[in-house]
Amino acid sequence: MKPVVNIFWFRRDLRLHDNAGLYHALKADLPVLPVFIFDRNILDQLENRKDARVEFIHGALRGLIRELAKHKSFLEVYYGTPLDFFLSLTENYTIRKVFINEDYEPYARERDSAVEKMLREKNILFLAFKDQVIFSKQELLKEDGLPYTVFTPYSKKWKSLLTKGRGDYLSSYPTEKYFKNLFLQETKPLTGLISMGFFPAGQIFPLPRADRDLISSYEVRRDYPGLDATSHLGIHLRFGTISIRQLATEAMILNAVFLNELIWRDFYQMILWHFPRVGKGRAFKEAYEKIKWRNDEKEFSLWCQGRTGYPLVDAGMRQLNETGFMHNRVRMVTASFLSKHLLIDWRWGETYFAAKLLDFDLASNNGGWQWAAGSGCDAAPYFRIFNPTLQQDKFDPDGSYVKKWLPGLQEPDYPKPMIEHPFARERAIRVYQEGLMVDG
Repeated sequence: MKPVVNIFWFRRDLRLHDNAGLYHALKADLPVLPVFIFDRNILDQLENRKDARVEFIHGALRGLIRELAKHKSFLEVYYGTPLDFFLSLTENYTIRKVFINEDYEPYARERDSAVEKMLREKNILFLAFKDQVIFSKQELLKEDGLPYTVFTPYSKKWKSLLTKGRGDYLSSYPTEKYFKNLFLQETKPLTGLISMGFFPAGQIFPLPRADRDLISSYEVRRDYPGLDATSHLGIHLRFGTISIRQLATEAMILNAVFLNELIWRDFYQMILWHFPRVGKGRAFKEAYEKIKWRNDEKEFSLWCQGRTGYPLVDAGMRQLNETGFMHNRVRMVTASFLSKHLLIDWRWGETYFAAKLLDFDLASNNGGWQWAAGSGCDAAPYFRIFNPTLQQDKFDPDGSYVKKWLPGLQEPDYPKPMIEHPFARERAIRVYQEGLMVDG
């Protein structure tokens, strides 16, 4: 006789502690079988067979398996497609309910809809819960019932709901109380990276913890890339190895500016949910589809390599290429340079960052690129064009960041600026005006 179970499907929530969907699964009426799918629909599109993000996930799964073993349970890990996996599960188990945490990306929504449809045909319930954001979907809307598209009023409403609304938005889910309800089975070997066609990248990842000292002084130091004063928690938020509720609770106490960064994250997730076209390569502001990009492939290649002749831009691109990370201030400068100095479609840069960033998150990456290009919600106006030299003078005054990533800056072969800022600025404003048909 097949075991009768409920399923919890881990996705971007790779932790046992304070996990909303897992909590609800464990409180339900049957033993809970935890599962994870290395989704080939995603993995087969990755060109880099040493993609450190796959290695990060693999390491997080090893941690989950160790924790589950303490409770005589195990994580079923599958390499394939979700539909195939759930079909195979129904052959080995009698499944009553499948629990998940929501994912707001276009592919995830299509995937979950297809899985739910297949399960429903087998009389299996598919139950979704909010976990990776504080507010989602329809929870935070304007008075007229429409979604916010400007950050400042959104953030004010976000904060007011926390203080005046339901008191449980930041409450932790005490999963530990119910671990006895995990499905009991012996630990088995974890699917290896190599068996899936991937190889260890040897990347060193930050620990999933909030540094109270860093958060407390965040607004003083965060804009200076040479200080390395950012949290490096992006990858942990992306894959859910740290709880957003835990981090927001710390930020509420310690630093309003750090909290604002978490609110931006919610904001972009909300935009992606209400306007899914932005996740499918469309500008939030439709008028910006008329911009006539130059799209010079040679210039794009120089930008990718960090050989533009602007040290701050080049240092940022080399940091990204070498480590999979780039300081947020430098992300803004490099993105502005590509889309406005070089007039290369922001989607080219968005795609490059998506391939390189360890903390790549579709909503935030898209939001950041459209902000820099002027085409996004609450974006920088088209005529705001960062001067990379002034940005370097202001935020890397001692040159510590540039010297670290451009040790050959003084060498004869370091390139001259590929374009002069005044010319680039004037050209960008003209091209944007022509595309948007605004008065000069």
